[in-house]
Amino acid sequence: MNLDEVLASFFVECRELRGEIETLLLHLESAPDDGEAINGLFRAAHTIKGSAGLFGLEHIVAFTHAMESLLDAVRGGQVAVDPEMIAVLLESCDHAGDLADHAELRGGEPLDEAVINRGEALKQRLRAYIGGKAVSVQPAIAEPEPVPVPEQTGGGGSEDWHLSLRFHPDILKNGMEPLSFLRYLATFGQINHLVTLLDGIPEADQMDPECCYLGFEIGLDTDADKETIANVFDFAREGSVIRILPPHSKVSDYLELIQTLDPENDICLGEILIGCGALTAAELAEGLRTQLEGEQKPEGRREPLGEILTDRRLAPKETVEAALVKQKEIRESKARESQYIRVQADKLDHLINLVGELVIAGASAHLLARQSRQTRVQEATSLVSSLVEDIRDSALRLRMVEIGDTFSRFRRVVHDVSQELGKEIELEISGAETELDKTVVEKISDPIMHLVRNAMDHGIEPAELRRARGKPDRGTVRLNAYHDSGSIVIEVGDDGGGLNRDRIHAKALEKGIVTAGQSLSDHEIANLIFEPGFSTSERVTNLSGRGVGMDVVKRNITALRGSVEIDSAEARGSTVRIRLPLTLAIIDGFLVRVGDTFFVVPLDMVVECIELPAGSGFPSAETSYINLRDQALPYLRLRDIFREQGRRSRRENIVVVQHAGSKAGLVVDELQGEFQTVIKPLGKVFSKLQGISGSTILGSGEVALILDVPGLIQRTLSRTEKAPAQLTC
Repeated sequence: MNLDEVLASFFVECRELRGEIETLLLHLESAPDDGEAINGLFRAAHTIKGSAGLFGLEHIVAFTHAMESLLDAVRGGQVAVDPEMIAVLLESCDHAGDLADHAELRGGEPLDEAVINRGEALKQRLRAYIGGKAVSVQPAIAEPEPVPVPEQTGGGGSEDWHLSLRFHPDILKNGMEPLSFLRYLATFGQINHLVTLLDGIPEADQMDPECCYLGFEIGLDTDADKETIANVFDFAREGSVIRILPPHSKVSDYLELIQTLDPENDICLGEILIGCGALTAAELAEGLRTQLEGEQKPEGRREPLGEILTDRRLAPKETVEAALVKQKEIRESKARESQYIRVQADKLDHLINLVGELVIAGASAHLLARQSRQTRVQEATSLVSSLVEDIRDSALRLRMVEIGDTFSRFRRVVHDVSQELGKEIELEISGAETELDKTVVEKISDPIMHLVRNAMDHGIEPAELRRARGKPDRGTVRLNAYHDSGSIVIEVGDDGGGLNRDRIHAKALEKGIVTAGQSLSDHEIANLIFEPGFSTSERVTNLSGRGVGMDVVKRNITALRGSVEIDSAEARGSTVRIRLPLTLAIIDGFLVRVGDTFFVVPLDMVVECIELPAGSGFPSAETSYINLRDQALPYLRLRDIFREQGRRSRRENIVVVQHAGSKAGLVVDELQGEFQTVIKPLGKVFSKLQGISGSTILGSGEVALILDVPGLIQRTLSRTEKAPAQLTC
């Protein structure tokens, strides 16, 4: 693993830790005394700080140290958690993320003055909770606080050893001179930078002239190993804090050495780290002593040694992780570095595209085999088709992710917006384990964001009105996800005031969306909120009032081959229900022919196929009915809908389809059977074509159109008694 890969891993880990910090902070709002959450916050901040120090990202180190100091004070019971503190820590988490993004995208470029000023202001607010002074992680000897060093800022490419020295205050009384250690270092290496830290100096009236209050941050260029450098401080180690961080090239060497260790020998983590030179025996003893003296957990376990070595910066985090992986390999007697690997999204997308082309090529080969009428060739192509289907399913599963991570990000949105609106609102999440295609997740995030904000602004009433309606002061916004008939359903609900249908109808009349004599059902009135420019808000705010948003939500969901509907009960709340396909790439389809045109119906929406009774329907009606097991089933003739003039079949069939609890029939000429469908998007010229959601390529090279079943069902239900109308572009 080269330095760029390690640095990229740090930025990925940093984003994950920021999300963890945010989640824990929001949890503390309802459980401010949760010790596990407080400890988790401290560990996350400390890990960011320690990892950033390895790459010379000192501006991140200095800022996260201020967060860490406050969290340590909270952990020690010196400061109590309150909502204002949580708000400051959330802002600090955002700022730390901005610093990491700057380092990732702009490397060693200096920070903008506005960013620097924001960071200083936040540090002042953090320090205000602990009396304006930094709280040390260890009361006796302060944990080293790396400071900005000009040669080290932002680049993360130094090949110097980094030494953080905090000598015991009594080192002078014990007859030792701190500068003598520095002079000795210069005998086998070159000190490229040295910063003297004055943060440990007390007020003048509290100073002892015989005590040492100075700390040092040193960059040392040497070929010596860590053990040799550590031996310099043997006589000063007791009571002092000595941290020796290797240059980045050494980290790669450690990783290589770890991999070359004999897998037959059962050795411990500390022995692995000493064996590769990443840890000294004295540092291992310090870590073990800390582990033994640490607080024992209820289940009888103590803090893992690896976490201690990383938190106290005794060994690089990636080296400890590699040693842990190697330890697992040794114990299991097989090579296994990790259960998971990170794969770039574009590589995964390329794989899906290749699988799609393989499906098309396989269909072509299968067609040719059938035409050849050679049994052995047909058997071979059938086997290939079966394997291609397995590959397709496996490839698609690689892109399936749980929606819980997306839902969790809205906790912060609810927290911030509720404070802006002056309302007490909590977020309830269910169905977080529901999986769907990562492409769908990425594209659905913004629509859900708008629906959540809309529910908080329009849905949840002020506390006074909620009390008058017998509701608790705290409102609730709900996010739920589940699978239904091959689709994923995402619900955004609230327990607010619901839709005022009279007000919506009046606003629609005012804007000319509906006419005075037009009769609308409750469902149709509710759907008026998705009309462009529609808003019932009487004032414009940062969140609403401009009539922009709900129409965009519907348009974005429709672009994903999905649908959106709303259920509402006045004074009881509303639920917006989004239905989406599980994947946007490859689906199982049911191939049919109408005239000379082939259509594909998504297989998960097909209920059954029946023969159309002779003489059914009316020649002048687009929609007709048949009696299906004592149930009236409306159906559409696709020939009439799409103006198909091709050859007619002597016997017509009905494909019964279902979506969102509604059924309808599609009359076709011929049933072709199941078909693996690679979805190809329609061009811009056909973007407004109704009834069609995409296209695919058949084995013969012909193009088949994928039917928009939800749109056709809605058309069937809404035009039962109307004259036939043609779909237009």
